[in-house]
Amino acid sequence: MSRLNASPRRQWLKTLLSTSVTACLALGAGTAFAQSTYPSKPIRLVVPFATGGVTDTSGRLIAEQLSKRLGQQVIVDNKPGASGNIGTQMVASAEPDGYTLLLGFDGTLVINPHVFPKVGFDTAKDFAPIGKIGDAILIVVSHPGVPAKTLQQVIALSKTQSGGLSYGTSGTGGTPHIAGELLKQRTGANLTHIPYKGGGQAMTDLLGGTIPLVYTAVAGAISHVKAGKLHAVAVSSAQRAPSMPDVPTFIESGVPDFDINSWVGLLAPAKTPRAIVDKLNTELNAVLNDPAVRERLNTLGITASPGGPEKFGRDMARDLSRYAAVVKAANIKAE
Repeated sequence: MSRLNASPRRQWLKTLLSTSVTACLALGAGTAFAQSTYPSKPIRLVVPFATGGVTDTSGRLIAEQLSKRLGQQVIVDNKPGASGNIGTQMVASAEPDGYTLLLGFDGTLVINPHVFPKVGFDTAKDFAPIGKIGDAILIVVSHPGVPAKTLQQVIALSKTQSGGLSYGTSGTGGTPHIAGELLKQRTGANLTHIPYKGGGQAMTDLLGGTIPLVYTAVAGAISHVKAGKLHAVAVSSAQRAPSMPDVPTFIESGVPDFDINSWVGLLAPAKTPRAIVDKLNTELNAVLNDPAVRERLNTLGITASPGGPEKFGRDMARDLSRYAAVVKAANIKAE
């Protein structure tokens, strides 16, 4: 190539490189600007259950408080069906721009993948954890006529029953059912699961003496325990429930390392920009550290659990793994 032709070529390459760098910087600046101004429009919070339940109520509380902090309305959108799978799958396939979020529930995210033949999402791959909202402490309660009062007495009594000692839950594959099966596997208890279509009917039958035990959330049992209509056997959380400090844990009752709660958290579609995830996590934690919010969650039986996205992700991965083993051993399948 002659010197006459080389100089213009070098100039063309310099111009092309300069243009490319400028374009990349502009793109990066645009992305950073978009994230720094987030949110610039209302956010949709998908609740994969019908209105009125504890999950929905906690979601509305968080949406209300986040709206105040973010300066944009967080709109609750109930999308019930298939034990939460329908609404959860919608978020999994949504645009990862921070404007569609999921109120995640442990039953849907870490149990359903093992009990349904197909859920339409991959918990580990399709979501970006933002933060856990809180833990709903689970409790075993009994009819006052049941002679066993402690957890060890319940286990001993069950082993004397040829057909097993029945315990009711809100349904097949829910966290209380999984916890009951794990208790059987860990202790040899002879328990028979009685699934109901909701915790309310299970509680009605327990109060009427139709079944001897119910494994449920503290919120669904506390009023009956305080009224003396039911007996609180034990809670399966690591620590005692703040609302029922006199009730021992499973661990205190002689079942080591037994720590199972139901939980609810906030998630976004996978590939949501980290800056958006971090901003949402910061604001969520600020909400959860508000004493008034913590008290309102306590009335729902939920203990606020502020923390980072990584911690929430590790908790989800742990539950996804350990519940797989329980489901397989008990051969639990969605009805």
